[in-house]
Amino acid sequence: MKVGAAAVVAGLVLAASAALAPTAEASSSCAPWSVSTVASGFGMLENLEFDGRGSMIVSETSPIGPGALRTVAPNGDRGTLVADVDSPGGLVAHDDTLYFTTGNSAAAGLVDTRTGTVDTIDLGTGTRSTYASGLAMPNGLARSQSGDLFTTRNLGAAAGLSRITSDRAVSTVRTDVGTANGIGIGGGKIYVANTFDLETTLTVLDEKNPSGPSARIRIDGIGTLAMSDDLTVGDDGSIYLAQNLAGRVVRIDPESGGTCVIATGVPLTSSVAFGGVGFDETALYAISFDGTVRKLARS
Repeated sequence: MKVGAAAVVAGLVLAASAALAPTAEASSSCAPWSVSTVASGFGMLENLEFDGRGSMIVSETSPIGPGALRTVAPNGDRGTLVADVDSPGGLVAHDDTLYFTTGNSAAAGLVDTRTGTVDTIDLGTGTRSTYASGLAMPNGLARSQSGDLFTTRNLGAAAGLSRITSDRAVSTVRTDVGTANGIGIGGGKIYVANTFDLETTLTVLDEKNPSGPSARIRIDGIGTLAMSDDLTVGDDGSIYLAQNLAGRVVRIDPESGGTCVIATGVPLTSSVAFGGVGFDETALYAISFDGTVRKLARS
């Protein structure tokens, strides 16, 4: 999620956290995970991915000026992979290629400016190229088993889900998933979270037929006070959802629809992912609009 001003979000986070104190039912089924800081001092962090080479990649954005793709080492050391990126959003690594979205700004979504792209970086050579273009506010990004990419848009009349096929054709899949933001694929399903709708939900789609029948899982809390952001699918099939304004991470069982809060006090968290090469693969790593990278470990 990218909003017009981080200060507005930060000003609301304390009220939201109080309003969203988890119910006994929501929190009773799992113990809280421990939280520690890996790195800090970044700008607004939007998304993260592991490159399979020992680094975490984060997309750093700003309300003014260009963003960048930064690197984080397991010891917290920071670097830059790509400078001067226009409003970077979702990240997906596959083999030696990193896919990332550009043009993920609130203004682009609201006025339907279709200058957004999916770009690639060859992780071996550092060569950057444009993979697909003509997108409005491409936010979340995920790759299916067939090689198709799916991206979300969470503002504007055409907010929803788009697909980029392996031959780079861009199409709108559906616009009935609300203010679509976080996206993850696993177990043959596509999971899409909404951000600004009053009801907080997780939409479940068939990976092979994403425009077909859908199901929705209701998540505790008021959507505009929680502001669900990006998500990841664990190896056990559970969904781990960052709730930005609520400052918490929620685990969801897609079979039963049961949810529980595994971490609180993680302000403005925008994305989560399990550790990759060089990192603790049993831990979740979370990034935030406050410029901090955190590690969430099972207690």
